[in-house]
Formats: sequence, C-alpha cells, structure tokens
Amino acid sequence: MSGLLLPLIGGAIAYVLANRDSPVTAPPPLQADEMGLDLTALPIEQLAAVPQPIGQTVEFVVRRNDTLDRIFRQLKLNLTDLASIRELPGVQQQLDRLRPGDTIKLVHDEGEVQSLSRRISDTEVLSVTRVDEIGNAAFAAEVVATPVEIRESRAQGTIDSSLFVAARAAGVSPEIILRLANDIFGWDIDFALDIQPGDRFNLVYEQKFRDGEYIGDGRILAADFVNDGTVHRAVYYESADGKIADYFSPDGRSMRRQFLRAPLDFTRISSNFDPRRHHPILNMIRAHKGVDYAAPAGTKIKAAGDGRVSFVGNKGGYGRVVILEHGGGISTLYGHMSRFERGLHDGTRVKQGATIGYVGSSGAATGPHLHYEYRVNGLHKNPRTVSLPDAAPIPEGYVAEFKSHSAVLLARLDRTSDAGVGVIATN
Repeated sequence: MSGLLLPLIGGAIAYVLANRDSPVTAPPPLQADEMGLDLTALPIEQLAAVPQPIGQTVEFVVRRNDTLDRIFRQLKLNLTDLASIRELPGVQQQLDRLRPGDTIKLVHDEGEVQSLSRRISDTEVLSVTRVDEIGNAAFAAEVVATPVEIRESRAQGTIDSSLFVAARAAGVSPEIILRLANDIFGWDIDFALDIQPGDRFNLVYEQKFRDGEYIGDGRILAADFVNDGTVHRAVYYESADGKIADYFSPDGRSMRRQFLRAPLDFTRISSNFDPRRHHPILNMIRAHKGVDYAAPAGTKIKAAGDGRVSFVGNKGGYGRVVILEHGGGISTLYGHMSRFERGLHDGTRVKQGATIGYVGSSGAATGPHLHYEYRVNGLHKNPRTVSLPDAAPIPEGYVAEFKSHSAVLLARLDRTSDAGVGVIATN
C-alpha cells in the first residue's frame, strides 16, 4: 500500500512576482482600451470622446506593503496630484484598498498625472483623468463597466503521478483543483495520503471571460472523484431565497462534516498510523498513534474541527503542541510546530479550518512535519479511518428544489465522463 502513496506536491505552479528593485520602464503611450475602458460597450458616437492621455505610461504591479503615496514617490509623480485625486468622492476608498498583484496604470507628463486606472472588481475599472481648469488642475473619476461572460466548462482527468499533474494535463487550473480538494471532498478524502494511480475526477465548472479573453475560473458546479474505486459526488446548490449556498451530495447531505480528514492543505505524508512503528530517534519500537504530514516549515496548520484550545505550549517529544477539545469526548493534537498562531491560548475558541500554528521540527522530529492525533475519550483512533458523524441533511423545505437543481448538474457531470479526458467548453 505504501508504494502507492504519491506526493501531491508534484507539478507545483510557480508564480512570478515583480522585483521590488527592478527599474520601472515606460511602455508606449496608454490606449483607451488598455486603461480598462470597454470600447465595445460604448456607442459609436461616444468613441471620439474617450480621452487619449499624452505622456509616459507606467504599469505598476502592487507589492506587499505598497501604498499609493509610496508608489507616487517611487515613480517621482506629483504628490499634489495625488492629494487632488484622493479628494474625489469615493475615490480614496477605492485606491487605498491595494492588494499585492493589483495593477495600477498611470500616464504622466514629467511627473504630472494625466490619468490613472485600476481594476476594482471583475466587472469594473476605476478611471481617473486630468481635467485642466484655469489656474489649477483638477481630476474627474468614473467607474467603467467591463462585463464578464460566464461560460460553463467540463473536464476529466486520471491520476498517474500527482493530482496537480493530472489537472494540468486536463487543462484545469491549480486553483480549481485546490477547491476540489479543500472545499468539496476534504471531509471525505485525505488528499495527502489516500490518492492512488488510477483515481480520477470529473468536473463541471465556470470560467470567466472579458472581451473574449479568459480571465479566471468561477465556482465548481458539480464534481465527482473516484478514489480507490469509491465514487464521491457533489453539486453546488444555492436556494432561490439565498439562505443556502454550499456543496451537497446527490442525496442532499452537506459535504461539510464535523472534522476534516487532514489538517493541512494536501501535501505528502511521511508516516502513517502504525502501532508498531520503529521510532527514528529513540531507536526503539514505540506506538505512533497518529499521522505525520511532511511539509515545508511554516506551512499553515488548520483546526480539523470547531473546538476549544485545552493546551498550547511545549510537551516533551511533541515539541510545540496544540490540543483541541471538540466535545463528545473527541480531541485532536497537533505537534512539532515551529510557532503558534498569534493570540492562541488556553480556552481560545477556534473554527474548523482556522490557522492554529505552523509546521516545524520542534521536539523529537527528524525534519519539518506535522504530527496529528485524533482521540476519543483518551483513546487514539486512526484519523484516516475513524468513523465521522453523519453530515447534516438539507432542510426539508428545500428538498424538492434541490432535487430539481441537482438532477440537471449531475446529468452534465455524466456527459463529462462520457466525453473523455480533457476540457470541453460550452456556452
């Protein structure tokens, strides 16, 4: 069995961020469509009115801890212009909410700002342009609509070496696969340990396009995952009154359970539950009543379920450890941490999925990993196989609506399975 366990970290995706120290170059003058203005959405008679700023264009990628003031100073732009822009109604709030990776496009003439634009949502761009007045400079701002088209896509993949590799071969983004594992099937499948060659997945999901260009993925609408011959299925259901919005099995039970199968986003595993394990440091047979998840130091550790901290501190060979009490005699233990989440102390209430600490190698550990235990009335249980409480059924008043909705999605999912490996896009 151990020979079939596969690292799931393979095929990891590298994201390249802008170098903080790189010089900022000036591309060609910014065109109206490059500012995020949807020219196709404007009547022909209005196209001539679209401002065409003259000057140097800078496309600045926001980095961690960047502020608009810091960006203006780095680019040697007029700070008086910045003050005027920030005074425009509603603009300060839209510009101060900067996130790493955001792009701000600026046109300036020897430091005097001619225009500024940034995307504030999938469907809107904030556009600020210079309007010269006698004796001083002023600015005008508007929010330009850039509609997003949602298309439905279907994909199928089979695992040979890793889930990420299978997803890439099927044309599915890493973000979608992470949602599949963490948001849908993470309560039923330990994606760090249970995945095997021959496991397969089918998906019906949304893709987003703007002006015909793919810009990202939406939610998964329906999915199944075949793990070691067992079929797991789920559909997304949002009730007409908006009170329910989550994933459910075909029989109407929530995919969410009281406990996650694994307290980390899936990675590789180094030690399974084994009461006769040879301890690598103590050089003796000692029951290893838990599961070890090898992961890079600093990886976030999640609470497997809602609970209360009963212990946080150092505990012998466990090193830095957190113990959670979940009620009903159930407790979980997380050992060998490098550090605890800030503000965590005895008695703290935590929600399922909340970060409680970070992977390390404290205590009797040969390398960075998380040691995870699941106990019932003080007795150790195998976290992989312990029977978990049944999921809550959908409220009776929504059953008919759910069945009608899910039947359509499950039919689409079945067509995906019949279509073969790859991605099929439908309108």
